[in-house]
Amino acid sequence: MLSGSVDVSVKQFFDWLQPGSSATTSELILDLRSPRALSALTVGALLAGAGTLMQVLLRNPLADPYIMGVSGGAAVATMLAMLFSATGIWLSGSAFVGAFIAIALVFVIARGQGNWTPTRLLLTGVILAFGWAALISFILAISPAMQLRGMLYWLMGDLSGATMPYAGIVILVITSVVMLPLLRQLNVLLLGDDQASSLGIHTRRAQIILFTIASLMTATAVTIAGSVGFVGLVIPHLIRLTGINDHRLLFPASVCAGASLLCIADTLSRTMLAPIQLPVGVLTALLGVPLFLYLLYRDRSL
Repeated sequence: MLSGSVDVSVKQFFDWLQPGSSATTSELILDLRSPRALSALTVGALLAGAGTLMQVLLRNPLADPYIMGVSGGAAVATMLAMLFSATGIWLSGSAFVGAFIAIALVFVIARGQGNWTPTRLLLTGVILAFGWAALISFILAISPAMQLRGMLYWLMGDLSGATMPYAGIVILVITSVVMLPLLRQLNVLLLGDDQASSLGIHTRRAQIILFTIASLMTATAVTIAGSVGFVGLVIPHLIRLTGINDHRLLFPASVCAGASLLCIADTLSRTMLAPIQLPVGVLTALLGVPLFLYLLYRDRSL
């Protein structure tokens, strides 16, 4: 709240809480920084939570929220909307619809003529992600030069145009509450389908619930901020480094840590080169790449 192209002192901040405060300070805090900070907290929490669930669902430590091509579907829909000069709710709505089209394609194709498995789900998501990437490149190639900057910022993950994320907060709360009674089952699902079934877990139902919740969290995050990378991949591993492996603690800890990390990254993106503002996805990549390489070097089990 205090940091940005124009700094706000602690005294100004507390003066703003009183009647008759400066209109400039009020506009900075209420109209610009509060929506952006809340959006960063919400998106970071959603991505970290979705990443934790995806790593359980696919039993793959390299799984992240975007591995199913969700961001690709959202990006294609959003850039098509930009081509037609859509703004506001039409732009965010197109991202949400595109994300769920991608999710539905993965689920239907991976299931095929029988039951889907984590391997089929992963391979289908990766292949469709390449297809979405080809469509994204095609749209960028035919887009007018004046629209390319906005498209590229969205692809990198950007919170500069964030509004109050009421829908995102509601979805974060609902998905987190739904997951609370299921967190113990996540520990068992990591042991494999056969062992989980022998311990009384309805594996197919649990996997569908995980897939649905993780997809909803990812689609909501992409709708708010575009493709912000590495948060959902790195945060669960960082929490595990502290010795927390029980998902009854790991999931809520990841949600909180993801919110904190993205809020810090967004603050840095606004202040490092002020008045120039970087896309927050650039900062998360710069932080995430060396951090994950260090994790790989340190933990040979990954």
